Amino acid sequence: VMKNPGTAAVLSLLIPGVGQIYNGDFLRGIFWLIITPGFWIGTAGLFGWPFHLIAAFTAYRRAKLKNREYVSS
Repeated sequence: VMKNPGTAAVLSLLIPGVGQIYNGDFLRGIFWLIITPGFWIGTAGLFGWPFHLIAAFTAYRRAKLKNREYVSS
């Protein structure tokens, strides 16, 4: 099933990892659900926001990749 990259990015921007789960990447989603809050709390917010943005970007990129694989098969 085709995934919307924008939806994946927004979901992961709201809650890191949810965009990955939307894409069907459950283990990646769990990873971001654990790592991002850890950095928010562990660094008092200093390094939380870059990981938040990286989670959204990777969700977007993986959705585009999965769509290309779906079209080519």
